[in-house]
Amino acid sequence: MNRLAMPPITKVSVVIPVFNEEECLPELIARTTAACDQLTCDYEILLVDDGSSDNSAALMMEAAEAPDSPVIAVILNRNYGQHSAIMAGFGHVSGDLIITLDADLQNPPEEIPRLVEVAATHDVVGTIRADRRDSLFRKTASRMINLLIKRTTGKAMSDYGCMLRAYRRPIVEAMLHCHERSTFIPILANTFARRATEIEVRHAEREHGESKYSFMKLINLMYDLVTCLTTTPLRLLSVVGSVIALGGFALTILLLAMRLFFGPIWGAEGVFTLFAILFFFIGAQFVAMGLLGEYIGRIYNDVRARPRYFVHTVVGERHPQQGNPS
Repeated sequence: MNRLAMPPITKVSVVIPVFNEEECLPELIARTTAACDQLTCDYEILLVDDGSSDNSAALMMEAAEAPDSPVIAVILNRNYGQHSAIMAGFGHVSGDLIITLDADLQNPPEEIPRLVEVAATHDVVGTIRADRRDSLFRKTASRMINLLIKRTTGKAMSDYGCMLRAYRRPIVEAMLHCHERSTFIPILANTFARRATEIEVRHAEREHGESKYSFMKLINLMYDLVTCLTTTPLRLLSVVGSVIALGGFALTILLLAMRLFFGPIWGAEGVFTLFAILFFFIGAQFVAMGLLGEYIGRIYNDVRARPRYFVHTVVGERHPQQGNPS
């Protein structure tokens, strides 16, 4: 008997963070339920409202209160961000396989049965968006972030921006025991996974609303990724600082020598060069202080030990939903 064989999947939990998606919700719930009905095991659908300002929370609670509904509505008191909302959903799942899915329907819920099939032999199943339908700006930003993650973590997954993923229950429980405030779920899951893989999934254009990731949010995400995953930037600062210091010292010796050999006139004409060098050093110091500030800020947030999220209410009982037995 293979002791490393994966246990069978008896129940699937689908966790979907929702933020101002009232136009998508009816179709999202219908399509996700239809996709899960194809499974041969029980399932539940957890919709996590991340502080929506529209009618999303009311629609979610209405769906959860329907008779024999597979929906569970988890309502947060305010907006905490996509990954914190998913972690809140993780805290209320009862399945042994957990699938995350965005609410915008750009990744079709119809891919869920494929993820369940592949997860039968893996701890984590990632996805790659085939024929991606986003704007050039979103594609470029995503490539830069994926490259940054690969360089800083050494993890070779191709598309960290796609939240359509499957995680075995032990992986989710391990993530719930991590207490850092800034959490990037796909990378955190990979640190615990023994068997991880990726599959291609379809990608559609957003039909309703706009992307919740603005330019500034993408910049914030990049800083979060760099500072919550590794201390490499701090080491790089030490290396770069040493190189700049040695370069500055060598340039100072060169300037003194030029002044001695060519007289004070040459030295006076090098005033703007000195200003350029000064500005270069000042810029390098501000970059260093900014990165140090990011790390110190994270230490401050972790020391306060405030919860990642606060659940206002949970609506919906855990009715076991059985998929298609055939």
